[in-house]
Amino acid sequence: MASNASNAPTAIPQGPRPGKKYFTLGEANRSLPYVTRVVEDLTVSYDRVVEIRQHLATLSPTDNRELLENELEAGMDRLSELVDELQQVGVELKDFEKGLLDFPSLHEGREIYLCWHRGEKAVHTWHEIDAGYAGRQDVAALEQH
Repeated sequence: MASNASNAPTAIPQGPRPGKKYFTLGEANRSLPYVTRVVEDLTVSYDRVVEIRQHLATLSPTDNRELLENELEAGMDRLSELVDELQQVGVELKDFEKGLLDFPSLHEGREIYLCWHRGEKAVHTWHEIDAGYAGRQDVAALEQH
């Protein structure tokens, strides 16, 4: 029997997933001293990797390609370690340059993200999982429900 329903996927609010870490606003804010240090290290490492890549793209004959490639590999390894460290905490890195992180959270039975970026003293915004950075809203809206 043919169906008139569209085959297009519909956005269904996602509920909690077993084994996934979810943060309350308080937990996210309490994790910031540690997370901030990791993000600062990550940003420094990322900037260095970008610098090395740019240097490799414009090498002169007197530059030591092997040395730069080894430094690039070490930098990439360090970035991977720092991303893993954030994942072990339960946060998701969204942007290396901004130091943008999402803390999975639950609101009214569905998964959302508490949003934070380097330089902020606390988590001030959140967004639906499919809304992204542009869909951020003030966390005060969460407390009204």
